[in-house]
Amino acid sequence: MSLAQLHYTSASAGEDGVGARFTAVGGGIPTPVLTEAEQLLGYEPPAGAPYHPTAAELRSFPETFSFSALSDGSHLLSRTVALGGSGAGHFHAHAVHLPAGTHLPGDALPITAWRSPSWASTTPDGGTPDRISALPASAAFGQEALNDFAVSRSPWLATVFADLRRVSEKPSSAQIVLVERQSADVARWIALAGAVLPPEDAQRLTFTTYTRRPAHSRHQVIGVLPDDAHELTDPGFRVHACAGRAPEGPVDDAWAETVARIWRGRAPELFRAAAELPGEPFAAGPLAFTALHAGLALGSNGRAAAADWAAERPYALDEQQVHRLTTALAAPADDRTAAESASVARLLAALEGRAPATATAPLAALLVTEAVRRSDAVLALPPRSAFAEPAAVKELAEELAPDLLAELTAETTVGETIGRQVQLLRIARLLDMDLTEQLPSVARHMARTLLAAPAPDSGPALLDLLDEQFDVRTALLGELDQLALTAPSAAEGLLTRVALPFTGAQALPHLRMCAEAPRAKEQGSDRIMALHTVLRAAGFSPFAEPLVLRTAIGLIWGDATPTAGEARLLLGESGSDSHRTAGTWSHLVAAALSAPSDDAEAAELAHDLLRCFPQEIDARARGALRLLEFARDVRSGESQPGWPDRAMTLRARAEPVEPTVLEHAYGTLAQILLAPERPEAELYAFVHSDDPDLIAAYGRAARHETVLARLRAEPAYVADCFTVWTSHPHAGRAWSETRAALLEEVLRPVVRDLSGSEIAAVEKAAEQTGSSRTAEAFRTWRRRPGTFGRRLGSRLAARVRRS
Repeated sequence: MSLAQLHYTSASAGEDGVGARFTAVGGGIPTPVLTEAEQLLGYEPPAGAPYHPTAAELRSFPETFSFSALSDGSHLLSRTVALGGSGAGHFHAHAVHLPAGTHLPGDALPITAWRSPSWASTTPDGGTPDRISALPASAAFGQEALNDFAVSRSPWLATVFADLRRVSEKPSSAQIVLVERQSADVARWIALAGAVLPPEDAQRLTFTTYTRRPAHSRHQVIGVLPDDAHELTDPGFRVHACAGRAPEGPVDDAWAETVARIWRGRAPELFRAAAELPGEPFAAGPLAFTALHAGLALGSNGRAAAADWAAERPYALDEQQVHRLTTALAAPADDRTAAESASVARLLAALEGRAPATATAPLAALLVTEAVRRSDAVLALPPRSAFAEPAAVKELAEELAPDLLAELTAETTVGETIGRQVQLLRIARLLDMDLTEQLPSVARHMARTLLAAPAPDSGPALLDLLDEQFDVRTALLGELDQLALTAPSAAEGLLTRVALPFTGAQALPHLRMCAEAPRAKEQGSDRIMALHTVLRAAGFSPFAEPLVLRTAIGLIWGDATPTAGEARLLLGESGSDSHRTAGTWSHLVAAALSAPSDDAEAAELAHDLLRCFPQEIDARARGALRLLEFARDVRSGESQPGWPDRAMTLRARAEPVEPTVLEHAYGTLAQILLAPERPEAELYAFVHSDDPDLIAAYGRAARHETVLARLRAEPAYVADCFTVWTSHPHAGRAWSETRAALLEEVLRPVVRDLSGSEIAAVEKAAEQTGSSRTAEAFRTWRRRPGTFGRRLGSRLAARVRRS
């Protein structure tokens, strides 16, 4: 095969004229190719070049060696050199044209023609140069020279090759800019790439070793001097400043990383060996396998790639290859990752039954060691058959036991998961570790981890473990049963997500209740019935095992408090002894003290609690319960005289008293004092107590609908309230303000709506229960709002005192 040549220069020899033009063009080159070639063959001296360079200076100028893709699918391989002259702007370009689909003779890579002796720096005689049949390579790219160059560029190798892979796989990717002080070094980079890239990609890679205008270049790889790289900030360029500071950070590209290590290992022959192995272009596996087999050290990504590649074709490896690979993978390494361990696990699984234990034992030991010492290495453990002999297992167990036991029995471990604990227990069983002494601590740790996790991980793995290891199952369920006593809701949530087995001989009453609780609560709103259902699941009555009562109440009520009625049933059904032992008496006290003020059951419950738990209830709560009990006694007529004093004394003992308790007790007292059949002495003591809260409770009770309805229906009750509310004008400010408000806001609206006969009945009742002055005062008050005789008020008060 022969190629057409062309020459392009800025001035012909012996002429002073300027202006670039073709000075010799081979036959058969289309005119459009020449037009496009003109844009590619020019030359601009480097920044700061002397105006009249000497011969030595001229030799230091960069050389533009380019392989360019043309729009018709053909390519142009060219070399452009500076010729000096005035302004240092003269140059000569010599190029060969490669029609579409053709390569250099012998399928040589374009870069091999760098500094080939066939390149000319002058125009040949005649206007049509002969076709050229060869571009013999120079000695510039000897293997040792390339090795030395690769080692000198070690920090940049992986990053550059990662970009070369990217631009080869996707030609529209960002262009690669190589910043070097010598254009020859850019050519050496291209030579390194040619030895590594798949043949077709290496043939298609376009490049130029030097340009002053990189932003206008269409090449995939562009060489520039440091002075011309500062403006390359566009994201369309991947700039590698190989003449400056080394790049920072790892390269997440196993293929590029492996290529870099091979070059640093001065073993480019491995590229040819790897190319003969099966695998996709740019697959890291064949390269990594070849490198490991040759004894080169690789990083974690490379080792993982080798393991994955071998795992996909274990049948293609002979015993020696397997042994060398497993030995290399198991060698000590500080950078091993969880991903690498997963790849090793896949390889070990693929080798099972295909390789002897002597070959798989290093991988098995590696996986077990990584699983113990790396909490993120959640791996399928190797089978026991993967180990060569029992002595190796024993030795490994002794080495790993301290770390494994320390983590298994730790009371608190940040980020601990049940999946991790399951894995460690399986490792312990695999290595025949005796955990008899540590098992209680292990079970306690696992149980706490399970209850603390909002969504326990590895539920199926946990169930499998409990099926495999009966001793662990027994210990764990026992611990969970004990913890369910103090955290029933957490245990209930756990059992809704993980169906733990209760088929053994263990009683597990608390866990069984936790498992039953969701169904019991779904049956209806009757919490007492749900409690009965849960207690039946326990298999014990509260009388025989009082602690089940605590768990049951925690499951049914959770953070809520039983109502007073529910609490009375709980106390009546289970008895005080059960509640005392279970510690649930405090729930009953809370039920009484948090009951609404109109809940009549609260006072009855308070009476029962004071009788059943005299030693357990503290002084403050006892005072609050006695307030409720006082209200009960007042309602039933069992209370001794001196109600207001008794109420205020009990309140002082109950401080800080619950608002509902105070409202219940004071409200009950107020309701009784509003009744016509009240004890007058108690009313007198109440009025003169001058307790704002007590009198305010009376004011609220007087506004209740039951009082208003009675006022509207009973004239005698109107007269009675008028008599009381116009009495005791000097009893104190609280009473004065309350009675005045009741007269105007409660009684007057009622009286205003009464008929004439009803008014007459009120006046008659006032005269009968009081005196004619009382009736007259009522008439005066009704006609003139806001007035009634102080004198009459004093007399009415005196009558109340005498009575």
